[in-house]
Amino acid sequence: MQKANHFFWRAGFGPTPNMLCQSEKFKPDVFFDAMWLASAKYNPLQVAGSLGEGLMNGLGEAGKLDQLSKEQRAEMVRDAQKKRREEIRSLNLKWLDEMTWSNAQLREKMAFFWHGHFACRNLNSFFQQQLLDVIRQNALGNFADLLREVSKTPAMLQFLNNQQNRKQSPNENFAREVMELFTMGRGHYGEKDIKEAARAFTGWGYNLQGEFVARDFQHDDGSKTFLGKTGRFTGDDVIDILLERKETATYVTTKLYKFLVSDSQVDANRIAGLADILYRNNYELKPLLAAIFTSSWFYDDKVATPRIKSPVELWVGLRRLLGLDIENPAAQLLVQRNLGQVLFYPPNVAGWPGGTNWIDSSSLLLRMRLGLLAGQTESVNLSSQTDDDADMGMMRRQAGVYKLAAKANWIDLQKSFDKGNLSSYPAIAKELLQATKVPDAQAILNNLPAAGSTDDKQRLVAALLASPEYQLC
Repeated sequence: MQKANHFFWRAGFGPTPNMLCQSEKFKPDVFFDAMWLASAKYNPLQVAGSLGEGLMNGLGEAGKLDQLSKEQRAEMVRDAQKKRREEIRSLNLKWLDEMTWSNAQLREKMAFFWHGHFACRNLNSFFQQQLLDVIRQNALGNFADLLREVSKTPAMLQFLNNQQNRKQSPNENFAREVMELFTMGRGHYGEKDIKEAARAFTGWGYNLQGEFVARDFQHDDGSKTFLGKTGRFTGDDVIDILLERKETATYVTTKLYKFLVSDSQVDANRIAGLADILYRNNYELKPLLAAIFTSSWFYDDKVATPRIKSPVELWVGLRRLLGLDIENPAAQLLVQRNLGQVLFYPPNVAGWPGGTNWIDSSSLLLRMRLGLLAGQTESVNLSSQTDDDADMGMMRRQAGVYKLAAKANWIDLQKSFDKGNLSSYPAIAKELLQATKVPDAQAILNNLPAAGSTDDKQRLVAALLASPEYQLC
């Protein structure tokens, strides 16, 4: 395992050509400090033209609709839906670009993690943009702050039905998911705690300007008993109580460990120590991340077991390494759709399951085909599906096969190989693959078709990136 590349893949989305061949220079604390500093800059992404437009796209103009004919209302709704899909699609592609080219790799990688932790499927483009902004801004900050801010976004309040949570008829969905998925996890609370927390969250919602509001006239201000404590609790009080519980630090640390370290070998004792760091530092994330990325055990082969790249990690990593110039950027939506992970469209409130769930016969074939984009004239066929909002209007009602065409920047990659003295084929294979057992590069090259006008190294790189081993990081 190349320790520098292991760091680049886990703390970011893999190396660019000029980041290859860093093993001799690699010092975990130095590299972590450099990546942390590079991630200090935050670049907001905006696609919804204005707050009013975003709200109209998701909700419609109720007052105006009453004045229109049935045909006019239907046309207005279609136009609003189209606009909404276009804006969410644009946000998806903008974030992919940020993941690919930004130097703030640690920020974007952690934002990607929180995007799955706080999974939210919302068709309002402004709400999604607002939620992503909260996540990316707080991705490296304090988990307690992130939890509070996410919990008050219109996207999450709408998705988990808390806009309908009133003292006359409490809705338990939001309270249940805050405990089960965002903080403590199952097994640490009972049905009575859910009911009491739901009462505390009554009145939490948002106004027509997309701003959080605590509606006092819809809030149950009576006494509540939650997790052994009694008082006239509000939603903020419930969140404070959840953060006081060590189970929350353990749950969040466990999820981060599976994402950054290993999803197959979970060391309970090590997680307990890391959770203690998070808890003792009042949920500040930097001490926890430093403890992971600068530790010697993080780079031990017994701990650093390969994990299957998620579709987004795989695709962004290929773009970074190859410097891909994509002929039709919107085709990346179909890459995500066909591989099973579309940004902003998690399958449910629990997010994407990950691990071996990423792989089946069709997705593995496409994953390996994407590696062939290392060839300068290659293209990959993608099928379009028409029965899901996750298509975001992309080629809707036009099911068929479409091409993803891209050109790799082979010159930069070749320069990196030359600079790093990667003259042997085994050295190139070892550099590109984060696998415990690297395949025989010379044998791979010998089995490839006749060279034609393509350089042998380029043919080998394409073959390596199309190998099963490249699916791991």
